[in-house]
Amino acid sequence: MTDPICPLCGRPIPEGRRSLHHLVPRLKGGKGGPTVLLHTLCHKEIHATLTEAELAREFATVEALRAHPRLARFVAWVARRPPDFHGKTVGGRRKR
Repeated sequence: MTDPICPLCGRPIPEGRRSLHHLVPRLKGGKGGPTVLLHTLCHKEIHATLTEAELAREFATVEALRAHPRLARFVAWVARRPPDFHGKTVGGRRKR
């Protein structure tokens, strides 16, 4: 069986590195809504970059996430790493 592909970075997602992301955060009305399977590292970077409100309001699609400047830089960086790579979240936490 082949590993699923992460829609954010385009790399295969090995077992143990998978995380389910609600495109609209559950706290903002996304409970039961669409989800995507991502690398754990990609998922952490999304939440380190954007608030729940920003995710619900402007970034509720994979295309919108990929277009965000910080996430675009992250995707370009992580795409050069092996699928099982798991490092620290690159950019640090967002300012609150």
